[in-house]
Amino acid sequence: MNGVEALRQEGFGFSSPNHESFPTLTSIRCFHASRETLARRKEDPDRQLSHRELKKQTVKTKGKFSKREKKTDKPPVEAPYVPPRLQRLAKGLAEKTVDVFEGMTLLEFSKRTGESLAVLQSILLNVGETVGSEFDAISIDVAELLAMEIGINVKRQHTTEGSQILPRPPVVTVMGHVDHGKTSLLDALRNTSVAAKEAGGITQHVGAFVVGMPDSGTSITFLDTPGHAAFSEMRARGAAVTDIVVLVVAADDGVMPQTLEAIAHARSANVPIVVAINKCDKPGANPERVKNQLAAEGIELEDIGGNVQVVEVSAMKSTGLDKLEEALLLEAVDMDLKARVEGPAQAYVVEARLDKGRGPLATIIVKAGTLVSGHHVVIGSQWGRLRAIRDMAGKQTDRATPAMPVEIEGLKGLPMAGDDVIVVESEERAKMLSEGRKRKYERDRLLKAEEARVAEAEKKEAESEEGFIRVELPIIVKSDVQGTAQAVADALRTLNSPQVFVNIVHSGVGAVSHSDLERAQACGACIVAFNVKGGGSGNLSAAQASVKVFHHRVIYHLLEDIGKLIVEKAPGVSELEVAGEAEVLSIFKVLGKRRSEEDGVSIAGCKVMDGRVCRSGMMRLLRSGEVLFEGSCASLKREKQDVEQVGKGNECGLVMGEWNDFRVGDVIQCMEAVIRKPKFVSSESGAVRIEC
Repeated sequence: MNGVEALRQEGFGFSSPNHESFPTLTSIRCFHASRETLARRKEDPDRQLSHRELKKQTVKTKGKFSKREKKTDKPPVEAPYVPPRLQRLAKGLAEKTVDVFEGMTLLEFSKRTGESLAVLQSILLNVGETVGSEFDAISIDVAELLAMEIGINVKRQHTTEGSQILPRPPVVTVMGHVDHGKTSLLDALRNTSVAAKEAGGITQHVGAFVVGMPDSGTSITFLDTPGHAAFSEMRARGAAVTDIVVLVVAADDGVMPQTLEAIAHARSANVPIVVAINKCDKPGANPERVKNQLAAEGIELEDIGGNVQVVEVSAMKSTGLDKLEEALLLEAVDMDLKARVEGPAQAYVVEARLDKGRGPLATIIVKAGTLVSGHHVVIGSQWGRLRAIRDMAGKQTDRATPAMPVEIEGLKGLPMAGDDVIVVESEERAKMLSEGRKRKYERDRLLKAEEARVAEAEKKEAESEEGFIRVELPIIVKSDVQGTAQAVADALRTLNSPQVFVNIVHSGVGAVSHSDLERAQACGACIVAFNVKGGGSGNLSAAQASVKVFHHRVIYHLLEDIGKLIVEKAPGVSELEVAGEAEVLSIFKVLGKRRSEEDGVSIAGCKVMDGRVCRSGMMRLLRSGEVLFEGSCASLKREKQDVEQVGKGNECGLVMGEWNDFRVGDVIQCMEAVIRKPKFVSSESGAVRIEC
């Protein structure tokens, strides 16, 4: 069979002008081939590759898109583990705050925050808000929701354009040192006797009330702040919401630590000061000395050409009150105090407490707008619908105007003192804002807790390396109002020492409950109940649960008890102290078995000059004030009898370890190890501390 017939049997059809001559098999041109034939040709290893197949197998070594041959024949090389690059934590980022206002566009918000529009629009979809384009206006509540989701703080800006601006009463905060007569001065102004009802004669809450001035017919809103050192934060809150600070200084006491602190708070809040020198009726009163002290602290009094008014008053005899009223009104006129009356209210929480029948209550001062009963409000991370608004006399009203202190009820939870009050349009918006703020507060709390945990772990590690032992004292704080609970917790934290760490496990408002007892029992904590009533069943439950509960109504009594508990719980530091001293009067030599001085023992005949000398103590030999030897006592005898100790004025024989070179006149000190406990120290200003 020739080559043509073989090709025909393979299934190829061909045509050629010369059917008889075929030079080679490779020169055959195939125009028609079946799929089976092509498949058999591709499987043939000896066939010649086409130009296109050769081009595909060509490896390009140059060019931008060159192909590289995969190396699959070599085993993988074991590379060292490289940890992933840690992302920067949120606590390392700087806190950013942007101003938001009603009606700002999404584009403006994106420019202020630096976040892309796509991210902001996706957040809006997640929270159920719809915005057509980046040029559409968004409400101030939606702007805060967006800011919370991207981790940015906001500051609400309210415009007064188109609103009615009217004069308002001034908000005056009375500040000063403890027991300088702040509350007595306010009692004289409003003809009440609050000071007589206060525990221990000191203010421990922030009180707010309106006083009508009989001479001028106007009214002034007063805030009474505590003067004790433990209530520094409460004084700071009072200075933050006030227009004028009345600095009360006792004429017989002068400028004290809390007086200076009140001046610092007023300066940081940038509010004017009016000085009221109280107790001018006392025999030891010296107003001129007080003025000189204030001038030394940088207070520019009017007497020396400054702008700070000084009024001499007496709360007990009600003298000088008209001059104080005149000074306050004159200061208010110079400040030209006005506020927006219409529109949603802006307010500030002064104090918050729990009531058995009415639930969470908050004392607030309206800064602008009008607060109406029935409004939905958000205060911090809590929300609610106002059921009732009461003035400071307990009378129910339907609205609160600027500079008016009122008590509101209807909140779902207890807010924190110092929170801002905002009015929202609906219950859904209030819930959404409240949940967003709770998430943000929880994130911030966890970050702070983590930072505190890391710092405490580092401190414990450093102390363990140095040989210190530090124990923990967990405490649960319960108080009648929110601000006092914060102040008590902060005051207890100041009692931290290198030996005892005061850990505030929980701080709340209200009486001690069974859940508090269970929490205290679980973590081994004691409970501090300040200004709350203690029931018989609660005391019985505490006794059964073996939980210590401290009930107090006066802050310095509480700090004193906790200070004693800290001193008792502290492990103390082991130190060596001199227990006694003995003087060498004579030296006795006892020869050894070899009858040589090198083999003998020197006995120091001593007389105890001070304290006592114990055999178990460590001995220290001093010659001309220089320590020559320290070691244990090998033998201590009195009248040939072995004794454990020898008292002052007695003689004894003493052998010290390996020391034999005694001389007459040497001093031997007996050192004993003692456990040094810390001390609780309280100053006249009310500040307390633990000294180790």
